[in-house]
Amino acid sequence: MSFDTKQFKRLERAGYDRIGPRYLAAAGARDGIATALLEAAALAPGQRVLDLASGPGQLAHAAAERVGADGLAIASDISLGQLACCPDLLRVAADGEALPFADASVDRVLCGLGLMFFPDADLALRECRRVLRTRGRMALSVWGPATGVPLVECALACMRRLLPPPKVARPSIFRFGDADELNRRLASADFQVGEIRSHHLTLEFADAADYWQAFLDLAGGAAESLSRLAPEKQQALAASVGGELAPYANGAGYRLTSTVLIATATCGRKP
Repeated sequence: MSFDTKQFKRLERAGYDRIGPRYLAAAGARDGIATALLEAAALAPGQRVLDLASGPGQLAHAAAERVGADGLAIASDISLGQLACCPDLLRVAADGEALPFADASVDRVLCGLGLMFFPDADLALRECRRVLRTRGRMALSVWGPATGVPLVECALACMRRLLPPPKVARPSIFRFGDADELNRRLASADFQVGEIRSHHLTLEFADAADYWQAFLDLAGGAAESLSRLAPEKQQALAASVGGELAPYANGAGYRLTSTVLIATATCGRKP
């Protein structure tokens, strides 16, 4: 059985539709990543900004404030449930691998923790470059290596331990966690890579149940797949994840520090 990109996207869309309001409620915990990404983007008044995989519009809202009334910020996402969380923004439901925007139509593209969810990430990067104006900039964030992202890896490790392996492997969300690989993929899309640096996100959880709910609130397609399991299997996962969390115990709870890579790349002459 081969990997079905259409089914993958349907699952991701359904998952993010499902967790829309909860994802928005948890977005504040990731404010540090958003701020670092916005600083890397070097936004200025009057610019046109596309926020790709915008989710509930956290980056797009902040971008709109920075570009001002003479600029434009567009929130774009495959999930209508996510876009429903930001009705005050200009919103476009779109697949990042086939953007419905004209060539050279925006000054900046933002993509916060989104690139690793595109089945054909190379195509998505080429689309970003296509819509950017000459000397336009892309700023993106991705999860670091699996060993450096316990926020996600603890849950995935628990799933691997208790569930049978999937019939078809889905793309790893850590596949851009190596800076050299991320650099290579950006360069292959004909971007001029600027800086790739690490940002650290630290979150605390009162107990394993608190952690598990936080994972479900950001997991998209994985959360959708888990929701389709028998209730007793869902309960077993929630009850067992404490084993993976043990190295991060902090008093009665857990303290997890995860690595995010933040990259900038510019668009030279159009190919």
